[in-house]
Amino acid sequence: MIVLRPVLEVRAPADFGLRPIAETEPYGFLPLSGALTPAEVGTAVMRIADYNDAPPEADEHPSRPADPLGAFLHGLLATDDLLAPGGLRVTDTVTGVTLLPGCCNGLEERGDWLEVLGGDGWASFGHDPSPLAERVGETVRLTVDAERDDSSVIELPATKLRRLLAGAERDLADFLDLANTWAARVVPEHAGPVAAAIARALALQPSPPYGGLRTTGPSTVE
Repeated sequence: MIVLRPVLEVRAPADFGLRPIAETEPYGFLPLSGALTPAEVGTAVMRIADYNDAPPEADEHPSRPADPLGAFLHGLLATDDLLAPGGLRVTDTVTGVTLLPGCCNGLEERGDWLEVLGGDGWASFGHDPSPLAERVGETVRLTVDAERDDSSVIELPATKLRRLLAGAERDLADFLDLANTWAARVVPEHAGPVAAAIARALALQPSPPYGGLRTTGPSTVE
């Protein structure tokens, strides 16, 4: 079975004050879906906010607030082009081969996968490792690290990849629904802007009032 999940590269800074958050491995990957616990949702929101933290000297941003919460959320709320480090993780559960997004790839760039199906027929997803997807006829070949001659690969029909990508969108929409609920409970004074910012970081369109995107469906195929 091929399993595809949208994943966020996470790390938990020791001085993070918005508790609770989940324990994570440094620079591990957190799958995003509607099945996350509140602590895992907090971890994801924390990571997106931290990754988009605006430097104090950035002229294009308003001044950083003095209060700790406002300062932490500053980049998330003041930046238009937000990023979400990670991407799509693909696992062949039969062979155990897993393709992971490389460094400098983001979930907001996942539209590149559509180039494999209907565009140039190939796309890459970061570096160290350097994952690559190529379409060969009606088959998509996923190379775990294109920089290695002996790299492991995953192959699947293009029609199945299309269904998997649609499932990943449902997973992200379900996660956004959880993030909206989390923001309303944990940061109620910033709930609307935080929810809208998370939607932008994930390249999703929120439904007013920053919610209502609940869907269901696993991102797996036999």
